[in-house]
Amino acid sequence: MKTFQIYKSYNELPKSWDDLLSHDIFLQASYLQALEKASPSNIQLFYIGVLLDDELIGVAIIQRVQLYLKDMFRKTSVSCIKTFFRDIVSRVLKGNVLVVGNLTHTGQHALYFDKRKVSQKDFLEFIFQGLQVLIKEIREIQSKKIRAVIVKDFFTDHGIIDDKSIFKAHKLYEVIVQPNMILPVREHWSSMDHYIQDLNKKYRDRYKRARRKLDGIVSRELDIETISKQSKKLHELYLNVSNNAKFNTFILPENHFYCLKKQLNDNFKVFGYYLNDEIVGFYTLIINGKHLETYFLGYDAEHQYPNQLYLNMLYCKLPLKPNCLKVEK
Repeated sequence: MKTFQIYKSYNELPKSWDDLLSHDIFLQASYLQALEKASPSNIQLFYIGVLLDDELIGVAIIQRVQLYLKDMFRKTSVSCIKTFFRDIVSRVLKGNVLVVGNLTHTGQHALYFDKRKVSQKDFLEFIFQGLQVLIKEIREIQSKKIRAVIVKDFFTDHGIIDDKSIFKAHKLYEVIVQPNMILPVREHWSSMDHYIQDLNKKYRDRYKRARRKLDGIVSRELDIETISKQSKKLHELYLNVSNNAKFNTFILPENHFYCLKKQLNDNFKVFGYYLNDEIVGFYTLIINGKHLETYFLGYDAEHQYPNQLYLNMLYCKLPLKPNCLKVEK
């Protein structure tokens, strides 16, 4: 018999959880544990498991997100048109929203099921049943009304969106968003020089200018002790970038990068940029099997443009040589 189970913490996940999800680090217990321990204050995590008798055959990551105007639009200098748009968006989204997926990262990390043991239609029906139970419990226990349900993200060629009838039956509608930037790594790129050689002259010159403008700034990987000691500074640099975004739904806590490093070990990388032994920027990476996925970054605005920190960070991600480099916009 097939049924579903709601889990309210990584501590409740069945032992077979990672066996089913070995292909995706963003669905594995170690990552979920880190995310719970260092989740944005407005995000609460739940998990739905679909079971065949007692065997786990499908999962969904659920986040209850409390959206506040101050978090969504942190830049105060906006035009009348932007203010009008902001007010419309905030009226629709402000409040409690259930997200099937991970709001802190883009990509197809919301759902997974064993196609040999459950059909897509049946799997999704169990997930929507679980969502209705969660919505009721949140209303009764936490006195919070869920204003919307979001299921994210899927590539346009993903089979799960071929049949939209089940989503429409639950009053969900497709929204097109900016695509992930994905760069396949060519076989002969065994060093940065090989990558640069494949660029046309315009971009080779751009690379050389960016490297020259580092002007004494050096990059090195941070170990867990350094990440712990530098947590406050890393968070300040992250906020420099986050606070200048046009739209936000959360703020990472100060311990976020430390918790990920503690749980993911070598699968989570933090690279710091130092000028005279002072950190002026950083970027983070998550190794997900054969894919290298960019994560959050931060920099001192004083050094961003004159030293082209962001562009240099993009270049420096290439030599790690997984099969594919995924760059988040």
